[in-house]
Amino acid sequence: MSFSDLIYPFEWIVAWILYGWHSLFTAIGIPPASGAAWVLSIIGLVVVMRAAMIPLFVKQIHASRRMQLIQPEMQKIQAKYKGKTDPESRQAMTQETMDLYKRTGTNPFSSCMPILLQSPFFFGLFRVLNGLQGMADGSKDTIGPITRQLAAQAEQSTLFGAQLSDKFIGSETTTVKVVTIILIVLMSLSTFTTQHQLMRKNMPASALDNPFAKQQKLLLYAMPIFFAISGVNFPIGVLLYWLTTNVWSMCQQFYVIRRMPAPGSPAEQALRDRKAKRGKVHEEFTVKGLDKSDDDAPKQVSGQRQQPTRNKKRKGAQKTSPQAPKPGQKAQTAGGPGTPSTKKGKAQASSTPGSAVTENAPKTDN
Repeated sequence: MSFSDLIYPFEWIVAWILYGWHSLFTAIGIPPASGAAWVLSIIGLVVVMRAAMIPLFVKQIHASRRMQLIQPEMQKIQAKYKGKTDPESRQAMTQETMDLYKRTGTNPFSSCMPILLQSPFFFGLFRVLNGLQGMADGSKDTIGPITRQLAAQAEQSTLFGAQLSDKFIGSETTTVKVVTIILIVLMSLSTFTTQHQLMRKNMPASALDNPFAKQQKLLLYAMPIFFAISGVNFPIGVLLYWLTTNVWSMCQQFYVIRRMPAPGSPAEQALRDRKAKRGKVHEEFTVKGLDKSDDDAPKQVSGQRQQPTRNKKRKGAQKTSPQAPKPGQKAQTAGGPGTPSTKKGKAQASSTPGSAVTENAPKTDN
């Protein structure tokens, strides 16, 4: 199976979403062949995709919080096997790390899921926009509801004078190059702002030296370079999709920093202060199973006296009673009312568990 066969289902989904938004915008009076209708349709595609991934985004946030909170335990494991390169030590280190993930319910790959899920739709949009000219002139099969007429309209639609299907490389139009550069700069600025806010406000000081923080620092400066290199190879419409996705991510990140900050970060302290002014208590984000000693400790009930032995004595005394009480005679039980007892009798009763205590206990000589 080729790459085209794998991507085709996502092309089909993208085509239907674009068609749905385009039909909506034309129904409210926007000309169907105008660039505004197709530009807004691409933005609508981003809205649909990102809204559908909100549950995954919440899981990503929780996974990120867990990864930050278990970093001290991770560092202990790494320090324990530091300098040990033999296969047994490496395997033991891996096993302890996996046990920590399992105990705390942490999945280190959860943060990658939104990106992985977006990638097929990104390439699906790329192939749809790249094939508009072929679908319009009949040299390529149409996709889903995109007819030849719609493909011709989309292929001729423009953004600030540049066609949505044009690319920087291979274009001789200055407008296309200028619009491409502007979109790449805006993409880089939005990504830089998102990562910078994440590191400055939503990362505790203790986590600035861990691998996650180093990865964020790398992305902070590497993403603009990546956009500059790869952006010139994509159509204007794909860059618009990319920019809209970055803006959505930036807004989501601002929401997370304000409402769901990382534990121990400056943003969490700011949230505490805001809640304290309103008389509310901030709830800590905890990771179940992080303290292994708490899970392994036996549960005890304090402040309650248990007397299983005494109960057994009483039951034994009742069961081994030699005779039933006669009519008119009060029943006598060990320790009950009407039972004369001496210190010696008590000592004998306690020394022989399960024996009956009678009224006339024989005295023994010392």
